[in-house]
Amino acid sequence: MKNILMIGTGGTIASEMTPDGLAPELSPAQLLRYVPAIRDLCHVDCVNLFSLDSTNITPAHWVKTAAAIREAYDEYDGFVISHGTDTMAYTAAALSYLVQGADKAIMLTGAQKPINYDSTDSKLNLTDAFVCAASGELAGVNIVFSGRVILGTHARKTCSKSFAAFSSINYPDVGILLDHHLVRYIAPDAFYAPRFFDVLDEKVALVKMVPGMDPAVLDFLLERNDALIMECFGVGGLPAYEDDRILRLVQKHTASGKFLVVTTQVQNEGSDLSVYSVGHSLKQNPLVLEGYDMTSESLYAKMMWILGQTKEPQEVAKLFYTPVAHDMLRRE
Repeated sequence: MKNILMIGTGGTIASEMTPDGLAPELSPAQLLRYVPAIRDLCHVDCVNLFSLDSTNITPAHWVKTAAAIREAYDEYDGFVISHGTDTMAYTAAALSYLVQGADKAIMLTGAQKPINYDSTDSKLNLTDAFVCAASGELAGVNIVFSGRVILGTHARKTCSKSFAAFSSINYPDVGILLDHHLVRYIAPDAFYAPRFFDVLDEKVALVKMVPGMDPAVLDFLLERNDALIMECFGVGGLPAYEDDRILRLVQKHTASGKFLVVTTQVQNEGSDLSVYSVGHSLKQNPLVLEGYDMTSESLYAKMMWILGQTKEPQEVAKLFYTPVAHDMLRRE
């Protein structure tokens, strides 16, 4: 029987009603009491790292979660992390960079309804997560939710209320679960020794462009951060308007060592700065990076990870364009 470590972080799955609304109250061990069949699948140990609504999760919690996996890695065959849904995709992306090359399954799951509700998806998702973690057929960081296994670097919450809350963006599902039986579509990469990281540069910002955006917003963010991820229109590019002020701001801040990551706010198919003239102006700047088909969640986490290792432009670009956990499929 496989040994699995369950790491609790809070979330709706562990919530109970309080005078102020739903709040995480249940420990991982208490969650397991609602699904006794899991004990027949594997041996489970539990650790409760924190009890938070995932809205309150920060990069410091990502580092702490990765450290808990690292400390226990040799003792267990797989890991299940119970987590709130609202920032689960960010956590999955971050763990994909903090724990690279894992040859064991690290499964994140949660629920849209608390586990003590009559109509809840908690029991299904939790059981499926343990099936995956103990299967020996998966590796690395994945989200399992509503019968789907989604690679951690391509997951996004796309429904705020429905049980089928998560989608895989620009990447196929890794597998599905039918009556708690895993049907794997994509085999994991062969790894033998994971690499753990414990430093993130939190001075990374993310902004969504809107028509007529005040350039002062971008100036403010670039002034106060080491990198800015900009979700542009369509396949990407900077609006020129009448004075090219945005381009001049980019040139000023990249000349001082700040990085700009250009991506698209369109969910599917990614960016391509080579298509329009509004993108060509950025292509020659070595401190402007293109997100291609990466999700914004992964871009945010990846830049934090990269800038925690180096700020030398050539090394940053090399790490950025080197795929990690299949985060980037298309690049020049």
